[in-house]
Amino acid sequence: MSRRALRRLRGEQRGQEGPGLGELGLGTDPGRGVLEQIPGECCPCSSSLCLQIPAEESEDEAAAGEERLSEQDPAGGTPEGSRDRSQEGAVTPSETHSDGQREGQEAEQPHRMLATSNKPRKKKKKKKTKKNSAGETVEDNELEDIESLLERIEEPGLAPQSPGGVSTDSRPLLYVEHRNLNPENELKRYFGARAVLGDQRPRQRQRQYIRSMWLTAPKNTWPRYSKTGITMQLLDTRRGVQHFTFEHHREYQQVQFKFLDAVESMDPNNIVLLLQMNPYHVDSLLQLSDVCRMQEDQEMARDLIERALYSLECAFHPVFSLTSGTCRLDYRRPENRAFFLALFKHLMFLEKRGCPRTALEFCKLILSLDPEDDPLCVLLLIDFLSLRAREYSFLTRLFQEWESHRNLSQLPNFAFSVPLAYFFLSQQEERPELERSQARERAARLIQLALIMFPSVLMPLLDHCSVQPDARVASHPFFGLNAQISQSPALNQLTSLYVGRTHALWKDPAVMAWLEPHAHEVLRLVDARDALVQEAEHKRKIRYQSAPRNIYRHIILSEMKEATAALPLEVTSQPVMGFDPLPPLDSIVSYTRPERTSHPSNESTLSLFFRSLLPNFNLQGDIRHDGDDEAGAAQDLNQGVNRLMAAMRDMLANIQFQEPPREDNPEGDGDWD
Repeated sequence: MSRRALRRLRGEQRGQEGPGLGELGLGTDPGRGVLEQIPGECCPCSSSLCLQIPAEESEDEAAAGEERLSEQDPAGGTPEGSRDRSQEGAVTPSETHSDGQREGQEAEQPHRMLATSNKPRKKKKKKKTKKNSAGETVEDNELEDIESLLERIEEPGLAPQSPGGVSTDSRPLLYVEHRNLNPENELKRYFGARAVLGDQRPRQRQRQYIRSMWLTAPKNTWPRYSKTGITMQLLDTRRGVQHFTFEHHREYQQVQFKFLDAVESMDPNNIVLLLQMNPYHVDSLLQLSDVCRMQEDQEMARDLIERALYSLECAFHPVFSLTSGTCRLDYRRPENRAFFLALFKHLMFLEKRGCPRTALEFCKLILSLDPEDDPLCVLLLIDFLSLRAREYSFLTRLFQEWESHRNLSQLPNFAFSVPLAYFFLSQQEERPELERSQARERAARLIQLALIMFPSVLMPLLDHCSVQPDARVASHPFFGLNAQISQSPALNQLTSLYVGRTHALWKDPAVMAWLEPHAHEVLRLVDARDALVQEAEHKRKIRYQSAPRNIYRHIILSEMKEATAALPLEVTSQPVMGFDPLPPLDSIVSYTRPERTSHPSNESTLSLFFRSLLPNFNLQGDIRHDGDDEAGAAQDLNQGVNRLMAAMRDMLANIQFQEPPREDNPEGDGDWD
């Protein structure tokens, strides 16, 4: 906009009748809206006039301003009429006008403001009718435009600048965004809002939920929620970190005891009956979800996990925050384990559903609850989700900030995934050439260190990718079968877990072409007996003697066949419950289950046989008092024999033999009615 047009615009604002909103967009480029023109040119108008511009006016409406203005009647203020009236009564901004004339015009300006304030209302009303007559296509197009803008803003390859101009790197590493916890937002970015919501959009607006949640959305098919007896308490605050814990009230403890009885019965129907009485008992929901998943009912299994998250979120402390990254929960307390497990299982369902970005956000949430101990060892998973979600910058930042105190390079998943992330960053053309070259150098250095440190990964990885290695790599003993046999069982579990989980990310031909020369370079260093090769071999012999308990817990929850087969016997021989797999050995128990009356262990084989047939049978009768041992020995023997005989009579009386059908009448005696 030129200065002359700007002065002319300022003069029209001081005219006898203020111009309409459509006229503000006319003396300039018709492709630009009013909100784009005025702020960029040091808008001289008052703030009250700027506030009168409706926010609904978009760029395409400004471009079509002449067509809409031509449809208006002269009473509404056509551009020609307003221009004529402004030329007749308005004072032009020339230097010949005196200050007194300007003050007189400014004195009448409040009245003109009131007169012009009515015009946006008319135009807004007319625009609403046009939108309604056009149907829902305008609204859908606007939604698609918004989704495309969000997708461009959140694209990982772009510069990490937030809308407010603050770099995203300034936020905490484990910062969680609420909008990324909703899988529908991710699906909308992939497929569009119309494809995700469909016909459910109008009904969703009318739906009334009892309570809005961040972790999951309540469904109308769920039972009515009532207080379950779970609360959250703030234990203490140390160095800006708040430590919380869940607590079970007496009523919930009684339900928990019934649940343990139902689990020991080995009958899932007992858990179903318990859930009918207590529909939001968390451990029952977790256990029954595993049963449904084994029966291939994935939808019901996922629904039960979401219901468990909803029950736990309703019990949150008012100060507890999901996004700050400063709230902690101790996994050693049995009351807190259900929240960790529900988040992890929900994360796995999201990843299988095709929402890796949402799954990554939940993974960050689990890690922020206990980053030091990491009870579910989500560090073995977070690199895979970062690569799937194309959050390469987050993965490299995590490696840079935690490598010094967590030694992440000694985990096979970080040793291979971080250079892969740098390689993907170097392939993004929108980045500056300097950043791309630095990413290529880091990727080359780190992938060579990974192959030297973990040579047993290459051949299984190529095998899963259906890639035949060249003769030099296949025949060299460094990458051969000896590398897999000589490694410790703990290291074998880690490498098997990584290969089974992330081999699909390495199938890209560009990735294989990048990997091949670095494998040859590693073989050259091995033949030259480089010091790095000797040092890595020494580290493999000293470290990885035994895996900690949280790694076993992660492998069990992940259900990767390659890693599960490598679990030691002491883990596979003990029973593993879905609601509490491998509980910590140093658990902090707040309440204990009351002792049950156990049956005597010195029963005879005959007594155990009859107990298997008749569960209520008891050969030794009730427990005797301490003072009647010798006097009642003969009497108890007689009573036991009598019970045995009575049990045998009952068993024989209940046995019924069915006569076989006769040959002359195989269908029996069918009497005529």
